[in-house]
Amino acid sequence: MPERTVAKQAPRFEMDAVMPNKEFGKVSLEENMKNDKWTVLFFYPMDFTFVCPTEITAFSDRYEEFEDLDAEVIGVSTDTIHTHLAWIKTPREDNGLGDLKYPLAADTNHEVARKYGVLIEEEGVALRGLFIISPEGELQYSVVHHNNIGRNVDETIRVLQALQTGGLCPANWKPGQKTL
Repeated sequence: MPERTVAKQAPRFEMDAVMPNKEFGKVSLEENMKNDKWTVLFFYPMDFTFVCPTEITAFSDRYEEFEDLDAEVIGVSTDTIHTHLAWIKTPREDNGLGDLKYPLAADTNHEVARKYGVLIEEEGVALRGLFIISPEGELQYSVVHHNNIGRNVDETIRVLQALQTGGLCPANWKPGQKTL
């Protein structure tokens, strides 16, 4: 049985990434923590697939909302930074990503996907896992599901806002509503 990770310190990571300016760089949880930022870390199976670009671009299209919530978004797959860059350079209408407003990281050695419990070992790809990590490095939210279903960006933003209230949020809570 996997070990519980929520409400514990998140596994630290540093990965090569394609940055929003299309240059190669690095992303790390420590850097986000140092900058007092929340981290929205999401894994997807692989580049040049069909469901993945719908959610990767949806997160990018809503990036300013994450920024307003002091959150950094990082997308991750086990593909290389070179494959990421080729996909980013492919226009959206051709099943590419086009410009992105957040980095895509390369977990080529599968270490980070394994630490977060989303690696499908026999395939070398990640499940669709999404993790929200506080500026103090605590893993506060985790959802993992099958690769044939894309994520809901509205729900990710709602959960981030709920976590940031510091209060108890009832079912179907929405920003502006009272906490318990």
